Amino acid sequence: MLVLAWDASGLDLATARLFGSASGFPGELHWFWRGVMHEPMRNLGWVVELTLLAALIWPFGVLKQLPVARRMQLALTPLLALILVAGNKAYSLTSCPSELQEFGGLASYVSHWALGLADGGHGGCFPAGHASAGFAFVAGFFAFRHNQPRLAVRWLLGALMAGAVLGLAQQVRGQHYMSHTLWTALICWLCAAAVDWGVSQWLARRPAPAPAPAHDFEAPTPWMPPASHG
Repeated sequence: MLVLAWDASGLDLATARLFGSASGFPGELHWFWRGVMHEPMRNLGWVVELTLLAALIWPFGVLKQLPVARRMQLALTPLLALILVAGNKAYSLTSCPSELQEFGGLASYVSHWALGLADGGHGGCFPAGHASAGFAFVAGFFAFRHNQPRLAVRWLLGALMAGAVLGLAQQVRGQHYMSHTLWTALICWLCAAAVDWGVSQWLARRPAPAPAPAHDFEAPTPWMPPASHG
């Protein structure tokens, strides 16, 4: 509901104007927003993902406490979320704020709800791909919540904070609207929730392990004193 309310508010352009003007977005090439918050942060996301994949074979720390099915859920769900976000971007006709005429570009503002209507730019800007490097890891909340609820909450807060910061960095650079970041968060959340439901259903229907076979117990022969010969 919050995402839909933001879309209806029309505040995407208002927030873009906070960081850009007719001469463009000063933060687009800034050493911090581009040199620190863009490529390095995206690479850090892949480091985390590769670590989770490696933990499928060599679990460590709190990951040892997760069942194999939950470790697979934790490692593979972010990849699925990234695929969903990238797939939507590939077919999106929405261009980034930096391409708008009022910010020195050639495109006109067109809502991402106007399906099939090009805005005169390059498109491919909806939803926010960079923010997914943080939001995709909300999968950890669902994987841990079944037996480590406190850790699950901390993981969730970390993933949401990472996604929000990465989304803000792209807004400062004129590479996304606020709605793009919010939709990415929602897509990653729904993806993680769907996978969690599927894994939980599979675990619930899996037959319980058979009890260990009972071993025949042979009572020891009572000790009898040797017969006396006399």
